[in-house]
Amino acid sequence: MKYVGVKQVIKAVENDEVSTVYVGDDAEPHVIAPLLKLCEEKNIEVKHIVTMEALGEMAKVDVKSAAAAE
Repeated sequence: MKYVGVKQVIKAVENDEVSTVYVGDDAEPHVIAPLLKLCEEKNIEVKHIVTMEALGEMAKVDVKSAAAAE
């Protein structure tokens, strides 16, 4: 993953730097809602990962992650 964390992913989406966004399904809805709305507006594909822990592992970071992108 090129970007990890909701703030970083939002920035990358706003700058048209990503084609796919991944979100952890167990993330707090109020945390990922702005990102999901932005992805919908920009026609960015969103893939749902079962847990933030699994997403963190996919992104090769040692912490849980609510969002990542490439």
